[in-house]
Amino acid sequence: MNKILVVLFLVIGVWSYSQTTDYNTKKGYAVNGYDVVSYFDGNPSEGKKEFNTMYDGTEFKFYNLENLNRFKKNPTAYLPKYGGYCAYAVAVNGKKVNVDPETYEIRDGKLYLFYNKGKNNTLQFWLNESPNKLKSQADKNWEKIKN
Repeated sequence: MNKILVVLFLVIGVWSYSQTTDYNTKKGYAVNGYDVVSYFDGNPSEGKKEFNTMYDGTEFKFYNLENLNRFKKNPTAYLPKYGGYCAYAVAVNGKKVNVDPETYEIRDGKLYLFYNKGKNNTLQFWLNESPNKLKSQADKNWEKIKN
């Protein structure tokens, strides 16, 4: 009986600390180590190791203590859509693609990130097509691939 309780406790513990979303954690942190709060101030900045926190099983870095505290008060307000993967790729291909953390859009109070290399600036593709239609498709695709 004790063995069963120990196993049950371990399973519940692992389940409660696991991610509910697959976050893009290139460089070991969400959003390539950029401060997600800084995007909403219009100045994306790399976070510093001394200002970090875990949320949903993922480590986030912040530029300063003020941004870290803002995040802690309401983390869901600052989370990147689609786990920080390229919004355009999620919409068009249903794929998780890395991003350029400085290629982004704030739309309807949410952070969207995009791939940008060479002639493939997917933010421009997003804006030139129908962003609202793409957003709707990305939302549907993300439900299938988010875990």
